[in-house]
Amino acid sequence: MPLTPALVHEEDGIFGISFPDFPGCISTGRTAEEVLRKGAEALTFHVAGMIEDGDPLPLGRDLAQLRADPGFRSDAEGAFIALVPLEVPGQSIRLNISMEETLVDAVDRAAAEAGQSRSAYLAEAAKRLLKSRG
Repeated sequence: MPLTPALVHEEDGIFGISFPDFPGCISTGRTAEEVLRKGAEALTFHVAGMIEDGDPLPLGRDLAQLRADPGFRSDAEGAFIALVPLEVPGQSIRLNISMEETLVDAVDRAAAEAGQSRSAYLAEAAKRLLKSRG
């Protein structure tokens, strides 16, 4: 998963996050951890909107490129730089997989209890497992 540079500022106990390569994408939080989490969610939502609107995604700049930008240097005063994971939504594709019948039944029951389709349930479970692996 690609990482996107972000600027985190703190003022009067409130943290704010912005993304130099994604102008207008901002979030706030009460702690550094919260602003990073909410910033990642805002970035994912922002990028999904850009894709839906047919807007081109910017080419991500690395830290050396950003530091060469006078606007970035000015915006970065008093901030710390964080690298935030960028989850770029992709198109859904149809798969053909094989699973043990009793496992499929268990997945279907759990998906129904969660109010999800089998596909959505399996995708969410896979994302959680992949995220837990780091």
